[in-house]
Amino acid sequence: MSKNVALVLSGGGARGLAHIGVIEELEKRGYIISSIAGTSMGALIGGVYACGKMKELKNWMISLDKRKVFNLVDFTFSSMGLIKGDRVLNAMKEFIPDINIEDLKINFSATAADITNNKEVVFKSGSLFDAIRASISIPTVLTPVIKDNAIIVDGGVLNNIPIGNVKRTKGDLLIAVYVNADIPIEKTTIPKKETKKQSIYLEKISEFYAQLQLIQPKDKTEKMGYFSLLDKTLTAGTQKLAQLIIEKGAPDVLINISRHSCGTYDFFLAKEQIEIGRQATASKLNPYTLISFILSFIIMK
Repeated sequence: MSKNVALVLSGGGARGLAHIGVIEELEKRGYIISSIAGTSMGALIGGVYACGKMKELKNWMISLDKRKVFNLVDFTFSSMGLIKGDRVLNAMKEFIPDINIEDLKINFSATAADITNNKEVVFKSGSLFDAIRASISIPTVLTPVIKDNAIIVDGGVLNNIPIGNVKRTKGDLLIAVYVNADIPIEKTTIPKKETKKQSIYLEKISEFYAQLQLIQPKDKTEKMGYFSLLDKTLTAGTQKLAQLIIEKGAPDVLINISRHSCGTYDFFLAKEQIEIGRQATASKLNPYTLISFILSFIIMK
């Protein structure tokens, strides 16, 4: 059985942190990731892994409960987005050196969407940092990238699981990770020390919503807030398209992560999401490895 993997990572906000667990489990089992294609959070995790800095990113993500991290959110409330994202991305530059995509040791591509010309944009060369920045630009939340008269936003708008954009090599294993699957959630145990982290996060989120009074529903009976509405709208619009892409792309292994595992902006659940990704990968690969071994044995006979 081939150990070379062409890896496809979908977008999904904080749910995309499960990609870290997926990659760690693949490495643990001796798989070699030879190419990666990602959209949005998948582009972020995949790009950072390709430049050898996933450990640093993981540690930073796990620390996102700290009060000082919330101060990295730079509100703009412009007509094109609520958050500029410059502070967060500049903070990431401290431990993720920018590099040209073509200089990475692992073939990588980031998928974004040009909403001016209604077409997919696939970054296969140039600045890795700029490619990730474009791919994670969730419409109306993070300000888009303006380039050559094109408005470039989150790739999930057109292709949230870019199977067709990953480079294939003979005999490799195509593995796709979809973190918006409409499947029941499998709970993992959260250490007790996480309780304080959640409290701090919720406290800061309360402060955040206080700054959104102008766009929050005035009706107190309204149960769906701005971000929940936006998240559900984007998810509904991309889910069926993603399913068609998966069916057409026919990955050898499809690792599904429940869209109910956490909210799009619940980054305080980093440890849990990483573990969910690890467990989902182990569960999927165990029977696959056994079947592959039996088939190989039969062919040899």
